[in-house]
Amino acid sequence: MADPANIKAHEATYFSMLNLLKYGSVACFLLAFLVIWLIS
Repeated sequence: MADPANIKAHEATYFSMLNLLKYGSVACFLLAFLVIWLIS
């Protein structure tokens, strides 16, 4: 079985990665919208 301290560290890393993906996808969507708006 894994060490409980190790699991806490992995959970923190997992949730920070989820937040990065969430905000990164929003930022990419907004950037793509801006580019399309500038082209048109």
